[in-house]
Amino acid sequence: MKRRRNILNQSRKIYFWLLIINLFISTFTFGGGYVVVPMIRRYFVNQKQFFTEDDLMSMAAVAQSTPGAIAINLSALAGYRVAGTLGVVISCTAAIIPPLVILGLVSAFYTTFISNAIVTAVLKGMQAGVAALIVDLIIDMCSMILKQRSLFLSTMIPIAFFANFVMSINVIFILSVCCFVCVMQVFYKKRENK
Repeated sequence: MKRRRNILNQSRKIYFWLLIINLFISTFTFGGGYVVVPMIRRYFVNQKQFFTEDDLMSMAAVAQSTPGAIAINLSALAGYRVAGTLGVVISCTAAIIPPLVILGLVSAFYTTFISNAIVTAVLKGMQAGVAALIVDLIIDMCSMILKQRSLFLSTMIPIAFFANFVMSINVIFILSVCCFVCVMQVFYKKRENK
């Protein structure tokens, strides 16, 4: 009985932690889904060690390719990894509440906000912070690819950048080609191992 009570208390603590941390992350991450990744890394990987850095990058890839907001999808995946189905419900609910409240307030007071110089300055400052977080995430993802010591994957990054930034090739086309090339590489490696 005492052991069961301890397990129940432990579960409640994890559920409460998921609620609070996802409310916090969702409240203070402006600028899109990729900004959530460094925050989830800090709290779920570095502080609590619920999963590894590689697990986080895999979850980020799944969150990006799944329909819906990346931030919500990643919160759901992290919640599932930590506490199963109830973890998903808690994490998604906590990730949705702050944007709904903020959007409701902004909508209600739109004319006041749009003409306020302080609000405009704060939003401009947030843009710089979001850009820095996204650059940090890109550096982390690239360093993980370089750690795999795959010349093929390492050269794909600058080629894709060059194709989009310099040659103005459509991103969807670049992603499609990269996916096709990676799938072919996997098939080639499987064939080679047989």
